[in-house]
Amino acid sequence: MFLFPLVLGVLFLPEANSLKCHECLPAPSGICTEKTAECPSQDYRCLAATEVAIKDGVVVSALNIKRCIMPDRCVENSVNYGTYRVVKNSACCNEDLCNAQIPEYKSAPNGNMCFTCEGENCMKTLNCVGNENYCVKATRNVEGKNVTLKGCASKLICSNQRASRVNEFSAEQISCCQGDYCNSASKASTYLLLLLVPLLFSALLS
Repeated sequence: MFLFPLVLGVLFLPEANSLKCHECLPAPSGICTEKTAECPSQDYRCLAATEVAIKDGVVVSALNIKRCIMPDRCVENSVNYGTYRVVKNSACCNEDLCNAQIPEYKSAPNGNMCFTCEGENCMKTLNCVGNENYCVKATRNVEGKNVTLKGCASKLICSNQRASRVNEFSAEQISCCQGDYCNSASKASTYLLLLLVPLLFSALLS
């Protein structure tokens, strides 16, 4: 007797509204048309993120993105090899259209110091910035030759679970440590800088 009213009550319960977010995904042309999107479920958040590549102190590329995203993918990371740095900042929120503002990237020194390479000299001091709390050494085989870069990196770049998703180097090719100058000194190749464009946005766009 009580089953029928219960079924009716469940059928006519108001559906919880999902978030509405600004959406703007980078296009090959570098231009994106912003629109409004409804997130697939209540678990999602609105994301606003920026990825900036800096070479010799000059911003050489900048990508902005806005979209719905799961909270565990709202991350920040940075890898810094002295003459070349890529940094991504993200901000997530859970109110309708709250992701209008793109966050600024962090560039203030944090007190950590690591070795970096300048030509054949790999005993140069690099002042880490933002959330770069690790020293990093990255190696890669290029045209049959192992080349190395040294610098600073954030925790996410050094994570074995996510390194392959946020950086061109695999987890096996990146070694990280904590403590000033813990990434030692050895020769490196500046040629690798031309290939070092970390795929920081790959996880956000998928």
